[in-house]
Amino acid sequence: MATERLSMRKTREILRQKWLLKRTHRAIASSLGVSAGVVGAVMTRAKEAELTDWSAVETMSEAELDAALYRTAGSHGTAEPRTEPDCAWVHRERSRVGVTLQLLHEEYRLQHPDGFGYTSFCDRYREWLAKRGLVMRQIHIAGDAMFVDYSGKRPRVYDVLTGEVNEVELFVAVLGASSFTYAEASASQRGPDWIASHVRALEYFGGVPRAIVCDQLKSGISRSCRYEPEVQRTYEDLASHYGTTVLPARPRRPRDKAKVEVAVQVAQRWILAVIRNEVFASLEALNRRIRELLVVLNARVMRTYGKSRRELFESLERTSLQPMPSTRFEYSEWKRARVNLDYHVAFDEHLYSVPFSLVHEEVWIRASQDTVEVLHRGARVASHRRSLGRARFTTVVEHMPSAHRAHAEWTPSRILEWAGKTGSATRTLCEAILRERPHPEQGFRSCLGILRLGKRFGDERLEAACARANRANARSYKHVESILLKGLDRVPVIDDATATPIVHENVRGPGEYLH
Repeated sequence: MATERLSMRKTREILRQKWLLKRTHRAIASSLGVSAGVVGAVMTRAKEAELTDWSAVETMSEAELDAALYRTAGSHGTAEPRTEPDCAWVHRERSRVGVTLQLLHEEYRLQHPDGFGYTSFCDRYREWLAKRGLVMRQIHIAGDAMFVDYSGKRPRVYDVLTGEVNEVELFVAVLGASSFTYAEASASQRGPDWIASHVRALEYFGGVPRAIVCDQLKSGISRSCRYEPEVQRTYEDLASHYGTTVLPARPRRPRDKAKVEVAVQVAQRWILAVIRNEVFASLEALNRRIRELLVVLNARVMRTYGKSRRELFESLERTSLQPMPSTRFEYSEWKRARVNLDYHVAFDEHLYSVPFSLVHEEVWIRASQDTVEVLHRGARVASHRRSLGRARFTTVVEHMPSAHRAHAEWTPSRILEWAGKTGSATRTLCEAILRERPHPEQGFRSCLGILRLGKRFGDERLEAACARANRANARSYKHVESILLKGLDRVPVIDDATATPIVHENVRGPGEYLH
């Protein structure tokens, strides 16, 4: 019989309406949403099974009615039951790229010509899925997605010196089609650890999926949103470097990443539970142990599929992954900044120059371990070696306007040479100013200002003013200018050692304070 098998509920209802209610084929078909031909096919099967009235069918279970009606035509109950499809095999094969239920049914019928029709085949597969709590729409194609998340339960690392117990994070990544799993411990969930865990996971899998599905945590998503989440720039860079994309799961929708939710539970059961009584003195030691347990976890046979994660990975997913790039991804930080009036931008408390024409413009700063790049409208406009010096400047001469370049040609030795032409006191003061500033260049402006006072007041007066400033430990342009403006450079300097003490009846001597 070529007609497809209906659900037992509809089949029983057709027989009930025909025998008990005496309705026509067309009326029954209209009430049940099937064709009149299907109603006729069911009645034909009932006749072949020697079922002639409702009382006989009413007491039969669905399994008994199914066995009675759906057997090889003309067998009259003597043929063997039809071969059931291997639903675990069907589910595994559906993970392959381009494989559909229709194709799998055709392959099933090639092996079992007297097997179930397409509708019956699909019904049995759906029933098999429902019994295992699997969601029909979550069919994972080989090489399509890697799911990532952190475990809520954390492993521990012990400090052997202090005895302090530190909880660390457990990062878990799993491939959709094969459930092949990677796990590692990291110090935190912050950006550098988050990115480094992704890099090691991809290297463990030996290939790149077409998408990475993650939760909307701050390390990966800079702006959480149900409809348009904004991927963090470094995470976006990682996806671009490996030729994949980031698909953030919807907030509070665990089924969007059900695969990794299950993988986290598996990692907790077969990794964290196993090492619960073990002591690890370092993160490296903990990760070595986790690697050992990953071998065992991925070799365990899964009851749903009848194969291990490793076997499914090798047969289904390895060849479907995209190849790894030739270079490893290097972590970098991104920061939005506005160019200051001095044509520098600040990153990590250090100032880096950009072309002076970009003053007040908004730029992006990309900082790797060794390099700081500045980008304007997607184009790189400056690149510097990264400096760890705080409150200091890194300036490229070409970034400066012409007037500033002339000023930049000054060096400490050139300034001291010019100061020495005025006099030794002037040179001494300039040396002190350059020495006491955190960075010599920060004292250039003060020294140049002092030296230019010679044009206003003359070198002789400037030398005298600098001598007085040295004596008073006054180390600035303002001090020297004040001395000259008030004429103090012309007032004789009294030496404390040779000064005559003041004698007066109201002035007490040191003897007055001795007890």
